[in-house]
Amino acid sequence: MTMKGLILAGGHGTRLRPLTFTGNKHMIPIANEPILFHGLRNLADAGIREVAIILGPIQEGIQEGVGDGSRFGLQVTYIHQGEPKGLAHAVLCARSFLGEDPFVMYLGDNLLQAGVLPFLAAYEREHPDAVVAATPVANPVQYGIVELDGDRIVSIEEKPAHPKSNLALIGVYLFTASIHPVIARLQPSRRGELEITEAIWNLLQTGARVHPLRLEGWWKDTGLPADLLDANEKVLDSLPEHRMRREGTISPRATVRGRVSIESGSVVEDGATIEGPAMLGKNVRIGAGSHVGPGSTLGDGVQLAGASVRRSILLEGARVEGPVRIADSLVGRRVLISARHPSPEEVTLVIGDAAQIRL
Repeated sequence: MTMKGLILAGGHGTRLRPLTFTGNKHMIPIANEPILFHGLRNLADAGIREVAIILGPIQEGIQEGVGDGSRFGLQVTYIHQGEPKGLAHAVLCARSFLGEDPFVMYLGDNLLQAGVLPFLAAYEREHPDAVVAATPVANPVQYGIVELDGDRIVSIEEKPAHPKSNLALIGVYLFTASIHPVIARLQPSRRGELEITEAIWNLLQTGARVHPLRLEGWWKDTGLPADLLDANEKVLDSLPEHRMRREGTISPRATVRGRVSIESGSVVEDGATIEGPAMLGKNVRIGAGSHVGPGSTLGDGVQLAGASVRRSILLEGARVEGPVRIADSLVGRRVLISARHPSPEEVTLVIGDAAQIRL
């Protein structure tokens, strides 16, 4: 049988609501590549070739960016879920695409250091009806929580008021076709959704085998700005050397230290400093006296003029002018931040597209 992939993208219970970025949070770049693309590459690296993307109500940029999937070595089918009615409902919408094949279900705003290969390895080794992964979290009331007794699942509960453990189910699952009749019998939860956690629990009650995978390496659910920044830093730290290329122009009187990627057309001027891990897109200009600190990603066309940026994501066309120090910030496309006087402390900003800020 063929292993298929199912990615949910475009407003399936997203937690990133306060922002006003144009389009879809799944297309916000992490290390200058949309979050969704990282998931697609994980599926492709695992040898999966047929993938369906379930589109929710926020779809901007997804089909335009992914296309037919050939750039990732995938064949991509698009399925419109319409109003999001839960993760299990997304599987229901993809029933005809999935057929009787096993599949990996991947929430498009998740990032995993190990990718999906451990799920496939567990499936090949144990031959279960499903593989789920759990990892400790600090805030279990916000997740689907699994209680384990060794390798046996004792209970599963979605966003419990009184969690029985701190082990959260991450947004990646492997299912066989045995999940389909279970989902077909589901009733909406008190949230009005078909819950994937309830489907997994009901699957267990049928006598099926669900293998709990202890996640190794880091995992990030990029639901909030702080999560995006943390994910960006982790991805920059773990990128292979061949992704950290220096193709731009670096002045001999500039300083570039550590793992730094500078794409074509970018310029690092006299007296500028860049400390890795950091990534600059195309046609970026780091002006004289500017500083780019660790954990920073600058999109195409970003300009710094006498400014400092640390552990931040600046999207395409953003400009920061004057003696301002920005840290732990998420700055949208075509934003202008300007300052006339030096700031005594670092400034943290979360700014949507096309805004203008004077400090």
